[in-house]
Parts: sequence; C-alpha cells; structure tokens
Amino acid sequence: MALPVYEMELHGHTFSYRMAGSGPTLVLLHGITCTSETWEEVIPALAKHFTVIAPDLLGHGQSAKPATEYSPGAYAALVRDLLIGLEQTRVTLVGHSFGGGIAMQFSYLFPEMIERLVLVSSGGLGRELHGLLRMAAVPGADVALGWLSSLGLHGLAERGARLLGRTGLRPSTDVREVWRGFGTFADVETRQAFFHTMRTVVDPGGQRATAADRLYLAAHMPTLIVWGERDTIIPVAHAEAAHGAIDGSRLEVFAQTGHFPYIDSPFRFVSVITDFVASTKPARVDAMTVADELRERSTPRPKLHAA
Repeated sequence: MALPVYEMELHGHTFSYRMAGSGPTLVLLHGITCTSETWEEVIPALAKHFTVIAPDLLGHGQSAKPATEYSPGAYAALVRDLLIGLEQTRVTLVGHSFGGGIAMQFSYLFPEMIERLVLVSSGGLGRELHGLLRMAAVPGADVALGWLSSLGLHGLAERGARLLGRTGLRPSTDVREVWRGFGTFADVETRQAFFHTMRTVVDPGGQRATAADRLYLAAHMPTLIVWGERDTIIPVAHAEAAHGAIDGSRLEVFAQTGHFPYIDSPFRFVSVITDFVASTKPARVDAMTVADELRERSTPRPKLHAA
C-alpha cells in the first residue's frame, strides 16, 4: 500500500512526512539512517485506529539536509514545530533507536503535548552500542565512508544478500536495514548530516548522550518500552534497566526479533501499541508539574570557597 507523502516548509527548510488515518494522534520517529519509509509495514494497520504522522527527520529521507545543529534537543524542537504546523498539540510519541532519544527529549521539553511515550529499541538509555555505529565517531570515518560509498559497495552487498536468500540463509532485518541506510550515504549531504548527528550522541566508546538520570520524569505519563530480544545494536538490558527506573512503565520484549521489532513482528507491534493506548489514560502534564518534581529532587548547596 503506497502511503501519501506530504511536505511542509518550516524555518526555511522542507520537511517531508507521511500522514494517514484518523483518531488520536500517533507520531512515529525513525532512527538514524532510516526514514519514515521504515514504518510502512505498520502504518496502514495503525491508521485504522489513529491519525498517524511519520516525519522524515531533518537530514534524512526527503527532508532538507542543511548545515545546522543535529542534537536530540534540536530535533525535538523541530518535531514540536512540525506538529504545531499540522495543528497537532496532543500526541502519543513513538521513537525508535535515535528517535527514542528524541522522544525522551521531547517529553522533557514539551510535556504538555505528550499523552503517552513509547520507546522502541531506544537510544539514550545506556553506554553500549554496536561497534559499527561507534566507528562513526572515529576521526576520519567520514572520509573513509565517502570513499566506500563511491565504490558502490551497497549494491554489491544487496546482490550478496539475494544470493544468500537463494540458499535459504537470509541476513537478519538488522543487517538489511543497516545496509539500506548505508546506501543513502552516496549522497554527500545525507552523509554529512549522519556524522553531525552521530557525533552529538556517540563517541568511540559508545553512547555518551543519556537520559538515565531523568527517567523518573517519565513516570508522569504512560510509558511503554518495546525491544527485540536479539537486538545486537542496542542490548535489551537497556530496556530492562529503563523499565525499572520508570514507575508504572510497561515492558514488551519480542522474542526472535532484533533492533527493528516493528519490522520483524509487525502484527504484534500494532497489537501492543493499540492495546497500550486503549488501556491507558492520556497524561495531563504541564511545565509546573515537571518543575515541582525537579524542585523536590533538587538539593541546593552553598558553594564553598577556600580561604
């Protein structure tokens, strides 16, 4: 099913997004190197229950790729502005991988807009990260990747995957989706946006951007955590730790799936999301609620100066 793609001019840049269905608003934020196309298998089923909005984040897909800030906070502000432009001010926010980090930033910065939070194989919950993505933070990686992209290795990998398929040995969804993302790096602007983004959240040792110290704030809204048991990109241990840190959160671990549970198990994913929304009340959180929580947990101390 081909889904309609729309565009909006925002702050002088073009934003591309997919939108379908009617009902409560569900916003799907993809991970790094992906686009809104990654949700195509689940959008039609979700659109039977929700107004589904899936943007191409800035620097990805058909959206603009300017030389600008690509931090999770900057992304969260742009998603807020896109939603306001679409007259959507109350949403359930679903974030996958890097999109999960953006979703958490959004919930901290604009809590009054969030009804529910769904984190899918989310970044920002621990240090561990697959070495392939850590390499993006190594000096010179951008030059090396540009050279590899120019050789057309993405097409070679796809041909190799087809040969494996004929023998019954199919690469995992994780491998296929990573290679699909790699194929976009032939475009210089996309490649530059990727490195700008990765270097705000990753260093050679792993993820350096973390929300672990603020997860208690998510207890103010219904929170669902979805993960693949066999995720080799971000380990499922991050999901278990986040579930323990967010009071009242739900955890769904999909067996036999990896970093993309909504692709590996689309029917279960749709069922879990639909049930979660139907069985929880929309949060009513404002800036004052967050401020009160922060004050309760803050301990001001006078700064001591040496004599």
